[in-house]
Amino acid sequence: MLRIGDFSKLSRISIRMLRHYDEIGLLIPKTTDSFTGYRHYGEDQLPTAGRITSLKDMGFSLSAIGEILKSYDNPQALAEFLTIKYAEVLEETKETNRRLLLLDTAIQRMRKDETAMNYNVSLKTLPERYVASVRKTIPSYEHEGMLWGILMQETAMLKMQDGDPCYTMAIFHDGEYKESDVDVEVQKSVKGKYSNTENVIFKTEPPIEIASAIYKGNYGKVDEVNETVATWVRDNGYDFDGLSFNIYHVSPHETQNPNEYVTEVCYPVKKK
Repeated sequence: MLRIGDFSKLSRISIRMLRHYDEIGLLIPKTTDSFTGYRHYGEDQLPTAGRITSLKDMGFSLSAIGEILKSYDNPQALAEFLTIKYAEVLEETKETNRRLLLLDTAIQRMRKDETAMNYNVSLKTLPERYVASVRKTIPSYEHEGMLWGILMQETAMLKMQDGDPCYTMAIFHDGEYKESDVDVEVQKSVKGKYSNTENVIFKTEPPIEIASAIYKGNYGKVDEVNETVATWVRDNGYDFDGLSFNIYHVSPHETQNPNEYVTEVCYPVKKK
């Protein structure tokens, strides 16, 4: 029999951890003196201690190790545990590599331009939504308000309920900047079902993965933010996968002060 100190040296597991293993039933000593509380282990428990350490090094939790030890002599069951853990670690590795790429590109951007982090780009999924939509060719981007006017005027009698959350956005169908005659669609997410009007179409939009940046201030900043998001997409291993659009979190409908506008510049993307 081995005292806990000797077993600790041979197994290379700390006394504190051995006591914890005993408390949770993972590695129970052969005997425990009821008067002194001294623990004694058998030499035949050293292989079990080694298995616990090996499984911990693979990333298994103590609770999972307890389950694995019950079937350690069953190669098929053990292989299944290891295969599942391998897949988990592989996913974690992919996520770690993604974060490293984000950090690396952010560092490179900062070295080129100290203002590059003024707008933080994030990856997210815009959920499925039911929207009221107006799409027309308008003289220029500055005339977008015409479309919102049509939407509000033609739906006033419908008493529409705002979606939860309520997205108000403009989608730019030309796919490139144009100085005139621009094809723009405005959308507002709503609850319930409604009939189309002369110019307003109600439809369900599918979920979409986007890279986006939110900024506060007047619309004169949008080109700068567009460039930031587009550069992020290029540098982080994504391809553009649809039309760019803006989400208006705080718009002229809520405030007359342009400095209080809150706009999200969005690009649909897919992994390369």
